[in-house]
Amino acid sequence: MAIAPFCTTLWNWSVDGPLAPGQIRATPAAIIGRPVESLGGASAERFPDGVVLCDVWDGAGDFPVNVDCYAAPVDPPEHRVLAAFARRTGRRCVLADDTLDATRHLLVSPDGTVRPVHLDIEPTSVGDRRTNLRLCSLTDPGCQAGLFCGGSRWGPDSVAPTLAA
Repeated sequence: MAIAPFCTTLWNWSVDGPLAPGQIRATPAAIIGRPVESLGGASAERFPDGVVLCDVWDGAGDFPVNVDCYAAPVDPPEHRVLAAFARRTGRRCVLADDTLDATRHLLVSPDGTVRPVHLDIEPTSVGDRRTNLRLCSLTDPGCQAGLFCGGSRWGPDSVAPTLAA
């Protein structure tokens, strides 16, 4: 069953260093070929069909720049868009993975690789503070005992080259 082209989703990722909000919005726009505009309280009537709304804010921790994209396309997949984003900006990024473990993320490097990692998560007034990056590995007692890591598409100790969008 094919997914209708109008189906959309939410993308949520964090970046390891400062980037201007305009650059953050322009980069996925170039990757997906759709307009990406600031969420900024604007009326939905003002935007053309197919626009992605993007909220960018500074937080804390090792990945302090937070990005939420609303009405993002289903295809290409988020991790492929983020691989292209990381490559174009030269920044490492993290996004939630396919487990229910809040500490487990996918680390997307500027070379396009995707690997599962764990981060310590601390809620703050400006969003979650992500620190203490460590690889998800079967040599880690937490990953050995965890119910979530082994059931992921991104298994412990995996490193996947990702074809950027």
